[in-house]
Amino acid sequence: MKKLELLIIGAGPIGLACGIEAKKKGLDYLIIEKGVLTNSIFNYPVNMTFFSTSEKLEMADIPFMSISNKPTRPEALEYYRRIVKHYQLNINLYEKVNTLEKQKGGFLVHTSKGDYLTEKLVLATGFYDLPNTMNVPGEDLPKVSHYYKEPWPYIGQKIIVIGGGNSAVDVALETWRKGAEVTMVVMKPEIDQTVKYWVLPDIENRIKEGSIKGYYNSSIKEIKEKEVVINTPEGEVTIENDFVLAMTGYKPNFELLDQLGVQLSLDEKRQPCFDDISQESNVPGLYLAGVVCGGLNTREFFIENTISHAKAIVADISRKKAASATEG
Repeated sequence: MKKLELLIIGAGPIGLACGIEAKKKGLDYLIIEKGVLTNSIFNYPVNMTFFSTSEKLEMADIPFMSISNKPTRPEALEYYRRIVKHYQLNINLYEKVNTLEKQKGGFLVHTSKGDYLTEKLVLATGFYDLPNTMNVPGEDLPKVSHYYKEPWPYIGQKIIVIGGGNSAVDVALETWRKGAEVTMVVMKPEIDQTVKYWVLPDIENRIKEGSIKGYYNSSIKEIKEKEVVINTPEGEVTIENDFVLAMTGYKPNFELLDQLGVQLSLDEKRQPCFDDISQESNVPGLYLAGVVCGGLNTREFFIENTISHAKAIVADISRKKAASATEG
């Protein structure tokens, strides 16, 4: 069993930022990640463009160079790879956390590759792993996906895109331009007005002219092998369908929080309890970093406004370590 001062779960941008700060302070740390480096970004659509500018995504004094003002997925993957190389961060990839246990003086972490005993623990696990399900018949059919990579599999196919946010709009436009017959099912009376400003007029015009069919104030009732039944204000509508792309959003892995007794708010946000100065949760020694802090409220926490969590966390750990040494 390896003993550490700090274990960081998640090698996304915020987890990397925590590792950088830990290294600067001379802490014995390790970052573990169940998938590839910046796993969530890797799973973004191939042609995705970030909403934030390169400058706002920069961290650790490393310039983020991109061709345009707003970087693409490949540019982000390369940027974070260079950060890891520059700082020579200690990272174990493809190592999944199975269970977490609170023990006297620290935490016992069981992973797919071993066990760790750590004094402090940071959860920087993001929210992209678990999709929000619709809980309708047929959602488990092979033709249904909550993730989207690229348009090529959908050329000449009848597809339904569920949702009205950025992801749904990007999917609808990209697949339509490659020859798919696209129908959007949106729960609200219009496309989300927070959609990227340079994309919003495009999707609204495509729906208005009929190039993309749009059902507003609507939801999915049932998904069948070759059809989908939609609840609309005018009643049920059944349309032919080859693929369903459910861009219904994602949620954090509450299981890891539950294992350690992290308290969640009782409202619809289900926001974890933490100190907004130190980022320490109600469980002493356990810190929360990045978008996991928002619970189900995933629209207020982004890379650019949570990078600061890293310095706050490591500063608190270093302060308590110094205080403990003085008392000793």
